[in-house]
Amino acid sequence: MGGVIDGCPAGLELSEADIQNWLDRRKPGQSRLTTQRRESDTVQILSGVFEGKTTGTPIGFLIPNDDAKSKDYSHIKDSYRPSHADYTYQEKYGHRDYRGGGRSSARETACRVVGGAIAAKLLATKGIEVRAWVERVKDVQIERSFEVLPTVEQVDSNLVRCPDPDAATKMEALIEQMRKEGNTVGGAIRCVIEGVPVGLGQPVFGKLHAALGGAMLGINAVKAFEIGSGISGTYRTGAEENDLFTSKEGMISTLTNNSGGVQGGISNGQAISFSVAFKPVATLMRDQQSVDQKGEATTVKGKGRHDPCVLPRAVPIVEAMAALVLADHILIAAADRLK
Repeated sequence: MGGVIDGCPAGLELSEADIQNWLDRRKPGQSRLTTQRRESDTVQILSGVFEGKTTGTPIGFLIPNDDAKSKDYSHIKDSYRPSHADYTYQEKYGHRDYRGGGRSSARETACRVVGGAIAAKLLATKGIEVRAWVERVKDVQIERSFEVLPTVEQVDSNLVRCPDPDAATKMEALIEQMRKEGNTVGGAIRCVIEGVPVGLGQPVFGKLHAALGGAMLGINAVKAFEIGSGISGTYRTGAEENDLFTSKEGMISTLTNNSGGVQGGISNGQAISFSVAFKPVATLMRDQQSVDQKGEATTVKGKGRHDPCVLPRAVPIVEAMAALVLADHILIAAADRLK
């Protein structure tokens, strides 16, 4: 895997170790709850960094594969896996690479995490912090709110990446049960961005929450995005939902944050809070009925190394995509008006 990151300002202190910490949280084989594919996901910076600082030129990088097994996919050469992109790719392009690791594979998210790690370093210079965690696995959900943003250590204190120990124990048991049954399970990840200044985003075609939603929905297996109170807010009245303004020592804020930190497509200075819903992983370790390229009935065998639940490894991916969106808008905002 590899990529090129363009637009990063010069002078940002950056090392491969800064990026590696992020990749280690996403890589396969990190626990019994994830795929047993073993990849070190060691990043190599090829350009754009000199003497520990970005140069302002494109940052090229490479992540070699250590444990690819293309033969694991030979059984689906002529058939379509249920809920995978096999059929749509074949119809769109007339030719598909069935060996795994393609553009519809979660393997490509490693590149997003590299970009997100660099974006997060840029955001840190502005006092902006991005944090995500698993808030629900199927119907097992965190039943509390966090008045203080959980730390990375709290999120990573268990295999599920849930900062609530009681909920994490139940989530872990559920994922383990699904793995033993050859089944999979989905859920949701909460992401909170603190330190966001007022004024990021555009009022019409570049709404901040639309950019965040597009970024999240572009992640493999994501089916829904909710910001602020989301769908639940549609069951309330305006009097219940409105975020009332208040001022203390000249600082304007809101008493509640049902808007999720974005109003009119523009950040309002409150924490940005949203939820990202992931479907169950499509590959099951059991037989499923399907059709082949001739439209004839066939059985797709459950083979290979796959996650029973993508959520634990998706936490840094959500953080990475959020950081990339915020970094873009921080840079764009510098040209919004003369100051």
